[in-house]
Amino acid sequence: MTAPGSGTAAAAPCPLCDGLGGLLVARQPLWRVVRVDDAVTVAQHPAFWRLIWNTHVAEFTDLPRAERIACMDAVAMVERTVRHQLKPTKINVASLGNVVPHLHWHVVARFANDAHFPQPVWASPQRPADPMAVQALQRRLSDVDEALREALA
Repeated sequence: MTAPGSGTAAAAPCPLCDGLGGLLVARQPLWRVVRVDDAVTVAQHPAFWRLIWNTHVAEFTDLPRAERIACMDAVAMVERTVRHQLKPTKINVASLGNVVPHLHWHVVARFANDAHFPQPVWASPQRPADPMAVQALQRRLSDVDEALREALA
């Protein structure tokens, strides 16, 4: 199995090597940025992006120093662009990889009225999702994706 565009084989099945991992927003030789597009996430947290390392690497410290810097510069640009475009209450940035041990960073715009705020998006909801707020946010995402493409070019 090969990471999309990487030419590097992974040892075990990996969904981030076998597929894009979401709606492709931008791609560079080392990484790609996708917007999470699974129905469950989109229904509550539509402003959720991932920066995914193109080759199969499990841990951030597996990268050489120059690649770690390039990775974090890209994560910072995603965060900065999302903050500028959406003006969220908070941005969550996380690299967990417990379920999918392939280096990827979550960048999630959080709002005081989202279903889980102030808890993590993976915690129990604090309130029902506001469908009107979610829909209003969803209508803005293609513009944010375009701003990300320009910022990451």
